[in-house]
Amino acid sequence: MTDAEPDRETTVGELSEGQILRGILDRLPPSRALVGPGDDAAVLAVPDGRVVATTDTLVHGPDFRLAWSSPFDLGFKAGAVNLADVAAMGARPIALLVALAMPDTTTLAFVRGFADGLAAACAELAPDCAVEGGDLTVSDTLTIAVTALGSLDGRDPVRRSGARVGDGVHVIGELGEAARGLDVLFQRFVDADGAPVALTDEARAALDPADAKALSRQLAPRPPLAEALRAAASGATAMMDISDGLALDATRLADASGVTIAIDSTALGDDPARALGGGEDHGFLVTFPPNAETLGRRIGSVQQRGAAAIEVDGAAWTGRAGWDPYRDWDAGRG
Repeated sequence: MTDAEPDRETTVGELSEGQILRGILDRLPPSRALVGPGDDAAVLAVPDGRVVATTDTLVHGPDFRLAWSSPFDLGFKAGAVNLADVAAMGARPIALLVALAMPDTTTLAFVRGFADGLAAACAELAPDCAVEGGDLTVSDTLTIAVTALGSLDGRDPVRRSGARVGDGVHVIGELGEAARGLDVLFQRFVDADGAPVALTDEARAALDPADAKALSRQLAPRPPLAEALRAAASGATAMMDISDGLALDATRLADASGVTIAIDSTALGDDPARALGGGEDHGFLVTFPPNAETLGRRIGSVQQRGAAAIEVDGAAWTGRAGWDPYRDWDAGRG
């Protein structure tokens, strides 16, 4: 092809890497780095010399379905889930590095929509953050890998191993909404064989407001990053992103800290089982010491380590633990 502006329905297989890259960079805001996209690597300024780094991969099939997720939603989600992990450490997100492995039949319109979603996630959730580089390659399976970098700005990281006996356990954000959205998809937008069918704009508009909200939280989560950073500044002793379900993530925090997390089910809303066992809400599980300025809602307390990592209403939790890709992906609920 020539360097003329390609049509939106042109596939990436018809384009050069440079043309695809231009289709992405044209949708993104200007770089905030000392050296941004276009060189062999980005160069970032980090105020206190420490960088928080995380990475996450979304694979078509276990992690998303193109029948259900628009390119914009995929870009937004890919950014949001990584930004949340940085904020969970008490760090301010400053850069994303994005790698796309795409079938050669992927359209330029898809690539542009994905870039728009990434840009929107940064603008809405982390205004100091921008996409500063990445990679493009061809694959039979659409795969999105994002690395997020953050600055601690002079603070110590908030780790999941810092919870102490007597701390209060709080949740910042919603619980169970994304899991409800997943239920909507699998109950209403599959064919007789259980295969996904297209989620049209008309079908989404026909949903009642509660289901529409839950669907939005599943397809394009909006983690409360600003509140997480405020929690870190307020003296949180431990914090983590609730990505795989409250029960599983609370177990991880309890194990890392050597404590038991005691949860009050009455603080979990109308569906405690979904709040405990669902995943992908991308809120924050936080422990605060007594007399600290807290955020979110209190759902329990940190206790001396007992027989169980987490207890709900005084008993070990035996319900669904949460999302484990090695256990759950072949069940089709990713």
